Amino acid sequence: MHATLHRLQRSDFPAIRRGALETLQVNLGYQCNQACLHCHVNAGPKRTEMMSAETVDTVIAFLEASGVRELDLTGGAPELHPEFRRLVVAARERGVHVRDRCNLTILLEPGHEDLADFLADHDVEVVASLPCYEAENVDAQRGEGVHDGSIRALRLLNQRGYGSGDGRHRLDLVYNPGGPHLPPEQGALEAAYREELQGRFGIVFDHLLALANLPIQRFGSTLVSRGQFDDYMALLRGSHRDENLAAVMCRSLISVDWQGQVYDCDFNQMLGLHLGGGGPVHLADLLQRDLAGEPIAVADHCYGCTAGQGSSCGGALAAG
Repeated sequence: MHATLHRLQRSDFPAIRRGALETLQVNLGYQCNQACLHCHVNAGPKRTEMMSAETVDTVIAFLEASGVRELDLTGGAPELHPEFRRLVVAARERGVHVRDRCNLTILLEPGHEDLADFLADHDVEVVASLPCYEAENVDAQRGEGVHDGSIRALRLLNQRGYGSGDGRHRLDLVYNPGGPHLPPEQGALEAAYREELQGRFGIVFDHLLALANLPIQRFGSTLVSRGQFDDYMALLRGSHRDENLAAVMCRSLISVDWQGQVYDCDFNQMLGLHLGGGGPVHLADLLQRDLAGEPIAVADHCYGCTAGQGSSCGGALAAG
């Protein structure tokens, strides 16, 4: 159980319920070639948790049974999973749109030299982490040399049509604040990214997604150790906007962990808050179940999604 969960559960966050299920988000495992300070998964090179081939089969069966049209793959670095490519191919054969949450530098790792070609060949959307266009800020969050590696990887993707606006090879970048504050306005930040990346490196992309850091796992522990946890929670609660509730990602998404257990979102997964706030539910149990109208498990960290312009896996919410 997460060390800060007892702080987060004492919550008056508004009760919300599910709409129609549109997106299946799957965490294939916590192994990653990076160990970022803001990582809410606490992923890293030494993590060994990884989804079994049998659970991957259940994911494919759910795609068929549910009619879900989007498969959102995350980790860790999801591409490190030996079943990653099989799952992508199976989803695409069933007409499901696939989104890969990519840390970029995985494209440069030994054994992954053809990864950019694979993603392009299967029209996989790439959502790429790049918390800043300045090398100093990126390397401070993600590790020495990550900025240079990210630029090299973005050029590989651009060479394969990503970011060109062709409708098939969507490339979105993800911004996370470097500390306990809300992200700036997404539109203005996107314009700055576009100017800097194209002007300095010749890189193009489709959209920028500005995400707030949630006070869980590695980031939450850092806040606690620095005595900043309560102040950050006060910022999130004080910036809450009711109008963002209609667009939060948990209304149309479920999150599956590496063992096949289901949660209302990726953040709840990291806190061990199961689907609807009840006991453990396996994806196999949902093959014949309609989730529309069911309650969503909430706690204080949910204010991170409704603060200011709002924040979700797709960036700022409509109210922003």
